Amino acid sequence: MTVRQMVIAAFGVSVLVLGACNAPDNPVLMHAAAQEREPDEFGILPTAPLEMPSDFAALPAPNPGGVNRVDPQPRADVARALGGNPAAAIAPGAVDGGIVNYAARFGRSDNIREQLAAEDLAHRQRNRGRLLERMFGVNVYVQAYEHMALDKYAELERWRRAGVRAPTAPPREIIED
Repeated sequence: MTVRQMVIAAFGVSVLVLGACNAPDNPVLMHAAAQEREPDEFGILPTAPLEMPSDFAALPAPNPGGVNRVDPQPRADVARALGGNPAAAIAPGAVDGGIVNYAARFGRSDNIREQLAAEDLAHRQRNRGRLLERMFGVNVYVQAYEHMALDKYAELERWRRAGVRAPTAPPREIIED
């Protein structure tokens, strides 16, 4: 081997070795967040116009991190438009209490979010992608979760065999050679 070939080979080996050393505690499967992005025009929400109060003494005390009177409240707006109670729509858990109780009728875990986060982190650590995929930032999200995807056609047939009337699914794509 010539000196030039040895330098190129050493450089290639060093790149592979350094790429293999990257072992984050929280592997990122979707690399879209790592890219530079421009501002999202849909992330800007319109607020109500500012109003001058008639009496400054009647203003509520400042509430850092709380709800601003001019912030949009879509749940309250919908309730108001449908003739409901806007205060009940924005109260935490007031409207959904019956749904939560029904869903929890067979028991529930208080730390389900932490448990799912830990299980998902372990799954992402096992399915980080191959070396070159990690080095070049290839998106491996679909591959990592592919075995968890629901086959809509098999599920539709299962429900139909059970005698349940189910809506139709889109036709399967026919791949022609």
